[in-house]
Amino acid sequence: MSETSKKVNTSLFNNPMETFPGLTINDLNRYLPALQTIKDVEMDAQNMKEGMFLANCLDGLRKLPDNSIDLIIANPFNKETDNNLEFGNGNTLQSYYQWNQSWVDESQRVLKNSGAMYLFTSWEYSGMFQGLLSSFFHIQSRITWRDKFIKSNKNSWKNETADIWFVTKSEEFLFKQHPVGINTINQLKDDEIESNLWLDIPGIPEKWGRYPQKLFLRIIEASSFKLNWILDPFMSVGDVGVACKDKGRRFIGFETNKDNLLMSMKRVENS
Repeated sequence: MSETSKKVNTSLFNNPMETFPGLTINDLNRYLPALQTIKDVEMDAQNMKEGMFLANCLDGLRKLPDNSIDLIIANPFNKETDNNLEFGNGNTLQSYYQWNQSWVDESQRVLKNSGAMYLFTSWEYSGMFQGLLSSFFHIQSRITWRDKFIKSNKNSWKNETADIWFVTKSEEFLFKQHPVGINTINQLKDDEIESNLWLDIPGIPEKWGRYPQKLFLRIIEASSFKLNWILDPFMSVGDVGVACKDKGRRFIGFETNKDNLLMSMKRVENS
C-alpha cells in the first residue's frame, strides 16, 4: 500500500469525542454515511458524476475519462492533502517535481480540448511550475494576487503576493463566454480584457474557507459556462465547490483528509 493510500485510510479523529472546527456531532451523523471514496469514482464520457471523494489527486484523476473536464482549479499547496509528497518533508526536489509532473500530465489528459487550468502556487515554486506546465499546456498568463496568509521572510521584504498560472490545452479555448484563439474571428473587446494583477480581491476568506470566494468566482466566470464540469484535485474544505454551486457548474473534488471532506460536503450543501 502506498504512503498516500495509508494516509487516506487513517482514522477520522484521534479523540472520537472531539469534532473538527465547524462540524457538529449532527453533521457527522449526516455526512459520514454519505462519504464517497475512490471506489465510487466510476465514470465514462457518457456517464459523468458530480461528487466529492476521499481520494488523493493522482488516484482520482486516473479514474476520470479523457477529455471530460472543462476547467481545473488546482492548489497543490493545500497542506492537508498530499503533503507527504511535499518538498522538504522527507522528499527531494526531484521527487517533488516528478510527483507534480504526474498529476499535471493526468490533468492534461482529462481536460477537454477547449479546457483550461488555473494552478495556484507560492512565489518560491512559480518558476518551477512555469517550466513544468509549458511541457503540457499553452501558458496564457500568470496572475498575481494578494495572499494575506503567505509565509514571509522576516529578514527582508514582506511577502504578500502569490501566483496563479492560467494555462489551456490548446490555443482554441473559452474565455469570458467567447471562443478565442488563433483561428477565432471574434476577438475580445477592450472592456472585456482585465488586468492579471488582482489586488482588488481581499486576502481574507469567508468563514471556514481557506481563500476568498471572489477569487474562485472570477476564475469560474471567466473560463466556464453553466453546467460545465469543474475539477478541484486538492479540494481542502471545498472553496471551489461552493463557488461552483453558486454559479451553476458541475463539480468534482478529491481530498485525502476526512475532516476536510466532511466540511466540504457541509459547506457545499448549505451554500
